[in-house]
Amino acid sequence: MTAAARQLDALCHLTVQSLTSLQTSDHFQIIKLLGEGSYGKVMLAVHKKRGTPMALKFFPRGSTSVISFLREYNLSLAFCTHPSLTRALGIVYSTPLHYVFAQQAGLFGDLYDIIVPEVGMAEDTVQRVVSQLSGALSHLHSLGFIHRDVKPENIFLCDQNCHWVKLGDFGIAKPKGAQIQAVWYESPYCVPEVEMAKGGKEQRESNGKNAAGNGEKGIGVAAGSSTTTGSKEGVGGKKKIFWVTADVGIDSWAQGILIYTMLTGSYPWRETSSDDPGYRKYKDWLDRERDGEGEKGDEIKSKGQDSDRSGWSKKGGRETVPVAPQFEVFTPLACSLLQGLLNPEPCLRSTPEDALGYLGSAWLLTKGEVEKTLSEKGAEKEKEKGGRT
Repeated sequence: MTAAARQLDALCHLTVQSLTSLQTSDHFQIIKLLGEGSYGKVMLAVHKKRGTPMALKFFPRGSTSVISFLREYNLSLAFCTHPSLTRALGIVYSTPLHYVFAQQAGLFGDLYDIIVPEVGMAEDTVQRVVSQLSGALSHLHSLGFIHRDVKPENIFLCDQNCHWVKLGDFGIAKPKGAQIQAVWYESPYCVPEVEMAKGGKEQRESNGKNAAGNGEKGIGVAAGSSTTTGSKEGVGGKKKIFWVTADVGIDSWAQGILIYTMLTGSYPWRETSSDDPGYRKYKDWLDRERDGEGEKGDEIKSKGQDSDRSGWSKKGGRETVPVAPQFEVFTPLACSLLQGLLNPEPCLRSTPEDALGYLGSAWLLTKGEVEKTLSEKGAEKEKEKGGRT
């Protein structure tokens, strides 16, 4: 456990002793609902004496442990000092029905609100978000914490054009190295090592049915990246619980999915599982490239520092590795970025901070370039067919 994680535990034990009981209406004017989920709800409010707007986060006492509530509060208060992390404001209290703390409010909604389905966002806006998000995650990781729930709904806007965004919702953040139950969920944000830990579809479905009783909140309950897993038998040997180690890889994978979504307004696949056709196609392509298809693998390895882990030349060349099926609208630079973040092998996955090295150049091909790429691909297929006959 890191020093920051030990400090967080100490802060929680101190705060629980001074948690006061208040009536929200005595101190705040509630303006509107900002969001709600399995954790509870967030309300935009104005402090009656200070006149400042803030977000009040309400956690139902019946379904929330006071320690988990205080962990999120103290993590946000004491460690989220980066400008792109949502910070608590030092106001924490309880009511007969809720635990409540105040945090900075994203007055312009969240990232989910501005991603146009099947279209995405302007490329320069996407790069602004990636720049800020990479810095925020790097800060958390340097302190030894893994966010584990990076998604558009948890990135809040401080202006309409994303010149200032803040990553929030630290309800399932864990110290790096913590052992976490591996719970599979139907989403591209679920990391592939969760399915690998459970050994396939039958285990995944069985454990998915038991996910509600694991004590976590939200869909981001999948564990971080690790090459080691463990399991233990449940009562009567009927239920197995699988564990993996929280690591930076889960935030890297989520950042890759987020970048794809922002650029295209869609997901690269519906869920990260061997049963999903889109993911299977991507994984099969990666496996073929990893095998090298003859001498190609040796050629990729021989490039050394001129190539990244995906095999793409950082100088923008396409001479060694053809584009993945889902990435035909992206430039070689963007393909390299995404294939690094979305590497199914946790130990080879890029870090969120690595994304900073890809900023400043084009990520999307022009319409003409896309048509040319597709035309060349079609011609290659026809040539292959002709060679077989």
